[in-house]
Amino acid sequence: MNKTIENGFSFIIFGGTGDLTNRKIIPAFFQLYKRKILPNNFKIIIIGRREYTQKDYYEFLYNALSKFASINNKDDFLNFAKYIIYYKMDYLNNALYPKLKQFILDIEAQYYIAKNRIYYLASSQEHFEIIIQNLKNNHFIEDATISRLMIEKPFGKNLENAKALNELLVDTFKEENIYRVDHYLGKEMLQNILVIRFSNIIFESLWNNQFIDHIQITSSETIGIENRGKLYDSTGAIRDMLQNHMLQLLSLVAMEKPKDLTPDSIKDEKTKVLQNIKHYSIEEICENVVLGQYGSKGNIKAYREEDNVNPNSMTETFVAMRLEIDNPRWRGVNFYFRTGKRMAKKCTEIVVQFKEVQNNLYKDFNILPNSLIIKIQPMEGIIMQFNTKKPRTINTIVPVQMDFCQNCEIGFNSPEAYERLLFDVLRGDSTLFTRWDEVEISWKLIDKIIDSCKNKSLTFPNYLPGENGPKEADMLLARFNHKWHNEEDNYENI
Repeated sequence: MNKTIENGFSFIIFGGTGDLTNRKIIPAFFQLYKRKILPNNFKIIIIGRREYTQKDYYEFLYNALSKFASINNKDDFLNFAKYIIYYKMDYLNNALYPKLKQFILDIEAQYYIAKNRIYYLASSQEHFEIIIQNLKNNHFIEDATISRLMIEKPFGKNLENAKALNELLVDTFKEENIYRVDHYLGKEMLQNILVIRFSNIIFESLWNNQFIDHIQITSSETIGIENRGKLYDSTGAIRDMLQNHMLQLLSLVAMEKPKDLTPDSIKDEKTKVLQNIKHYSIEEICENVVLGQYGSKGNIKAYREEDNVNPNSMTETFVAMRLEIDNPRWRGVNFYFRTGKRMAKKCTEIVVQFKEVQNNLYKDFNILPNSLIIKIQPMEGIIMQFNTKKPRTINTIVPVQMDFCQNCEIGFNSPEAYERLLFDVLRGDSTLFTRWDEVEISWKLIDKIIDSCKNKSLTFPNYLPGENGPKEADMLLARFNHKWHNEEDNYENI
């Protein structure tokens, strides 16, 4: 396992004035700083192309932290800001990298910082290759004690592109020092899935096709694409969400028990899940994939009316899919996925629906199956639904829920995903990051889905803002006598 960085570090962010840095990365560092769990000696070097002085950048950063972090007073910010340096640079210009390298060396010498460096690629994906190539060509890695790389999803645009990028990565950094970021894996309740499964006999003993009827995984958003028009129109929901977030959720839910809790043991089992996804023909993929694109409603623009989007775009903003896992534990169980923009509610959750009781004494009553709902965001917690007799009746059976709400306690807030991810990189713990073989297998599946859907007859837009996607998504589940779980249904239509 990688070493913990205890004697200081330099954290170098490419794309330091973008949304990701100012909404997530720097606020996460600010929280880690307030919790006093960072080494005493570190610098965050922000590399951006804007004409900022150090004072200009501090003002820019203060406004961002005021919005996205908890600043109690200006002194808190000023004390934290001492650790941040703004460095103006066009990182697409190869000739400027030797100067950047010398700048980092000078900072390390001036502040007596050990040569432990973490590079974070928070820039647009099309810039990844040129940045990594320059880090390699200018020997940034060789003169450091520890060199780690954090790289944001999407990791590539397809399998071929991802392979080329990965070859460059492993030619520059060791695989154990490459941290492929999927921020979903940093979410508190997602980390709890393995604990729920493997430390509770009431769940682990039932976690198979003998007792589970089907599993639903939903990640819905009420917002549109915001200011990501150009990028999103070349990406779509399948690449943006299914290839990484949704398949990672699947692998955690469906994996076998790892031999231990080391990163590689967990990733080995996650990878086996992806390898065991049942292979569908082109025709079967078309039958089991539903694509959607949101239209306009009131003052909400249709996707095709968004800035920098092709007015005739056929890019999907919604995808629903049915998959099967072809192994003894899960054979015959349907796994449903649903993700989209401009939907009824912001929600990420996993619904495990158990089978109906066999030879039920109460078969003449309207009894709902048991279900376990793992709520990941925005509320975090677990809901267990079971049946009981309604008080003051003779034989009226009603469903009730035991509800554990993780972030309902007064004064308790789960750490942001990026707080955990940054802290783990400093500790050298790669458990919550994806390994190359996971990425490769997921791209093989996604490429096949995208290729199979190219000639699918689609009429866009096919759902309105505030809906739960196109009606075809409901029809997909209806074929198997299932219904989507929607929050507004009060758990009665699972």
